Amino acid sequence: MNKRLFAIGDIHGCFDSLKELVENKIQLQKNDKLILLGDYIDRGNKSKEVVDFIIELLEKSYDIIPLLGNHEVMLLDAYKNEEHIAKWIKNGGTETLKSFKISSLSDIESKYLQFFRELRYYYSLDKFLFVHAGFNDILINPYNDKYSMLWNCKESYSNPLLINKTIVHGHCPISVSKCKERIVSKHNVINIDTGCVFKNRDGYGVLTAFDCYTNCILTCTKSIC
Repeated sequence: MNKRLFAIGDIHGCFDSLKELVENKIQLQKNDKLILLGDYIDRGNKSKEVVDFIIELLEKSYDIIPLLGNHEVMLLDAYKNEEHIAKWIKNGGTETLKSFKISSLSDIESKYLQFFRELRYYYSLDKFLFVHAGFNDILINPYNDKYSMLWNCKESYSNPLLINKTIVHGHCPISVSKCKERIVSKHNVINIDTGCVFKNRDGYGVLTAFDCYTNCILTCTKSIC
């Protein structure tokens, strides 16, 4: 077993919050495991810095599991087919282009495309199941529906493959108080997307890490970051 197990919700270019949370709040060690729940880019103004930071931690042999988010998929879709560019731009792609200092996705370095393409859809460890959004509760095998893993959130599941797991996800922003309530109440579906990029929304504007083994959260608030 790893010494500690953490998950961090949607980052969306909030690099300063991520760095503060990882280095000073969590104080990440190499025998810890950190799961990142996707959506590293778009909306915030430091998407490139976020991705570079994750890549740097991986290169330094920290035990990081970065998952795929719907925003990474929108970027990849836009890169492959210009018909998808408008959708990506509408969802914060302009800020990502500015962060990478490019005017077109055709100019993005190949190492970033490779990073996005190699991201996992979900990760399972011990009693925990980590995913960006959620699962298709109707399918016999919910792991066959990749779309739901990126786009569909649920607050409870009845599928036999899911009910004995604590599902930790992001994608659907909630207030910090709602996040804490789910954890204190020991729900087996925990949403830790506390809307880091939404600095002007009361109760949001916070990047949250979930300490899975102690069942508590660490946050980087807008007043700090």
